[in-house]
Amino acid sequence: MPTPDRTSLAAIVDAGRDVLELGGAAKVTMQAVADRVGVRAPSLYKRVRDRDALLQLVVEATVDDLGARLAASDGSLVGLARGYRSFAHDHPEGFRLMYAMSGSADALRRASEPVLTAARDAVGAEHALDAARLLTAWATGFVNMELAGAFQLGGDVDEAFEYGLERLEVALASPGR
Repeated sequence: MPTPDRTSLAAIVDAGRDVLELGGAAKVTMQAVADRVGVRAPSLYKRVRDRDALLQLVVEATVDDLGARLAASDGSLVGLARGYRSFAHDHPEGFRLMYAMSGSADALRRASEPVLTAARDAVGAEHALDAARLLTAWATGFVNMELAGAFQLGGDVDEAFEYGLERLEVALASPGR
């Protein structure tokens, strides 16, 4: 007689994300996740091949959540950048892991769609991808530096972020290539 299922893949992934945020990627072990969902570690292997597969599932869930956060924004480039930064502050370890491991092409496409749409609205179809990359690269660099505590020269980091957004918005709105 088979043993009853005592957890689900969704619960395992949620537990992996919780462990990640509490201690970073190094703390995401099959044992730590099993403890969190209340099963023995070998039980996880019914749902997840190994730790690498678990981390990949965590990245996928994080990318999907980021996409949902972006889709719920006002749809402007500024609103998207603010939502992106907010997500990174709410899930700093998940944010870091997203850039350390690749998510699926479908998940990345879904998460990118609101940014591409706003970029297309701002600069037109011909340069939408370029504009989306500019905004994403700037926001990612800013947020990564912010999360790492790299802004040590004083000043208000929130004001600096808003200043950068204003400058990008002006630059993207100006005609020309």
